[in-house]
Amino acid sequence: MKYKMLLTIFLVAIITSALLAFVPISNLCAPNDNSSGCSFVQSSTYSKILGVNNSYIGLVAFIALFFITLSHMFRPRKEKELIILVGVVIASLLAVYFIYLQVFILKAFCTYCMIVDVLSILALVIVGIYGMD
Repeated sequence: MKYKMLLTIFLVAIITSALLAFVPISNLCAPNDNSSGCSFVQSSTYSKILGVNNSYIGLVAFIALFFITLSHMFRPRKEKELIILVGVVIASLLAVYFIYLQVFILKAFCTYCMIVDVLSILALVIVGIYGMD
């Protein structure tokens, strides 16, 4: 059951990250959202890590976690379990950092970013509650 929940979380995170990566921000965000919302967050200096858009990094990471989790469901291995755990911990730490940036530094919120961040933290909670096999 834990892995099915994680797959669902990763799938929603993939879809949300893909929207952020490939749909123009002007189509995702409300008009006149330049100073307090997702347009502002997505155009900030924090929207990239080492010159790579955060949504691309998230998309690749969540796709990898999705397929590793799916593979682990059918052929469990300790190595896959460890990769899932490390991936979820890193995603959650980054999520807390990005939430901190939105609340305290940018004072603006990107709904789609927050969805991905909350999903990352939820994945950690699920791993914490159910433990690793």
